[in-house]
Amino acid sequence: MARVLSVNISEKKGTIKTPVAEIQLKLRHGIVGDAHAGDWHRQISLLASESVDTMRAASPIPLNAGIFAENINTEGIDLKGLPVGTHLRIGETEVEVTQIGKECHNDCAIKKAVGKCVMPTEGIFAVVVKEGTVRAGDEIEVLK
Repeated sequence: MARVLSVNISEKKGTIKTPVAEIQLKLRHGIVGDAHAGDWHRQISLLASESVDTMRAASPIPLNAGIFAENINTEGIDLKGLPVGTHLRIGETEVEVTQIGKECHNDCAIKKAVGKCVMPTEGIFAVVVKEGTVRAGDEIEVLK
């Protein structure tokens, strides 16, 4: 079963996100209280724990939840293999995948410390389709 491991937010762009108990997803907005919220195609970022695990051995620093500026850490789902347009039920919410990966900026703290970052190639982005609350432990389902 695929599930949410952590939900994370930050008040400023370009900073590590901090784990929180829950996040509120809002239509045409994204995550209430997150710096990346807004009416655009990258409202929410997701990163699989399996992707983070590939970097742990080479990292001189702990790779805690939110360190790649991801909003949702997942387990048991191949996020990078999902096509754009895929809908995911996450707890009581629904999101639509809008982008796979992103261009990494050169001043990324992780890239400086480790030499590379998995978010540009393995992170995904989504928009809110159905509002609600997401918490660690919530089930994730790929919708047909």
